[in-house]
Amino acid sequence: MYAIVKTGGKQYKVTPGEYLSVEKLDAEVGEKVELEVICVVDGSKVDLDTKAKAVATVLDQYKDKKKLVFKFKKRKNYKKLRGHRQNLTRIQIESIGE
Repeated sequence: MYAIVKTGGKQYKVTPGEYLSVEKLDAEVGEKVELEVICVVDGSKVDLDTKAKAVATVLDQYKDKKKLVFKFKKRKNYKKLRGHRQNLTRIQIESIGE
């Protein structure tokens, strides 16, 4: 059994017990959060119009590795180098259900 959940403008395929890094959620470490479920797949049965919730526990709030953004225009002497570190939340999926 797995579900497709939506959080942070992205969709993730999750199963119970799985660890996942998502965009920052406003929750403290150890707190339980509910994620919006788009569909639930159980064997050959697919439930698209579901009111199920996926319950997850917040394990950590951290920053991702730095990603470099380099802008360049040839023959114009234009170069810019910027860095970006995304805030992420590490969660563990506890259960998928009603």
